[in-house]
Amino acid sequence: MVRGARKAGVKRVVAVAFSGETNEALANEVDEIAWIRVGQLGKMLAFIEKIGAQRGVMAGQIAPKNLFDLRPDFKTLFLLAKLKRRNAETIFAAIGEEMEKIRCPLIDATTFMDEHISGDGNVAGPKVKPRTEDDLHYGYQIAKEVSRLDIGQTVLVKNGTVLAVEGFEGTNECIKRGGALGRGDAVMVKVSKPGQDLRFDVPVIGPVTLESCASAGVRVIGIEAGKTIILERERVNALAAELKISIFGLKA
Repeated sequence: MVRGARKAGVKRVVAVAFSGETNEALANEVDEIAWIRVGQLGKMLAFIEKIGAQRGVMAGQIAPKNLFDLRPDFKTLFLLAKLKRRNAETIFAAIGEEMEKIRCPLIDATTFMDEHISGDGNVAGPKVKPRTEDDLHYGYQIAKEVSRLDIGQTVLVKNGTVLAVEGFEGTNECIKRGGALGRGDAVMVKVSKPGQDLRFDVPVIGPVTLESCASAGVRVIGIEAGKTIILERERVNALAAELKISIFGLKA
């Protein structure tokens, strides 16, 4: 994302990084970096105000368990106290509102990432068979409904049967469960939520996803075309060929 921003002509890129989450190599890519703990909202907002940032964008991951294992500062405690529901969407949306107040609105997480957004049809790896496409499209329908209920964005399917639905444990653990039940024939499908707020929680796959699928015996990955970010795309393409894992872009 930083490199994409540079190409787009952004003169200064500053990062707020999270200890234990953010890759330390990011420090070499940006003009300035501040390290904070997950839960230090007050410190983050103070830093953003100090540098005079005009736009913010969320990139990377916060492990779901860390959203519920916080050592929150007073600002975070106050924010959480106002939320009737506490999930990734409500928490990140509330953070976005706080950033609006200091005149640093969040922009879409897909910004500067055009070349990393998936297309439709065969994206990488071996060509998908027609029978497998049936499972992919069925999985797409189920994943859309599950995500609408705010449960998860990933499902695993085999021969028209749902084997696993992503919950709080995250995508990779869901892959393990579904893969074990599928015994080499399960397909994975990951989608965006209906009405997805593109500022955060956009679906993403990358090398770790493929490695998890290979370990679990999952040979086909379906992703929502136009709304899924593929991290380290060249490496993903190489891994898909090496591991014989198909990646297929799905549309409604």
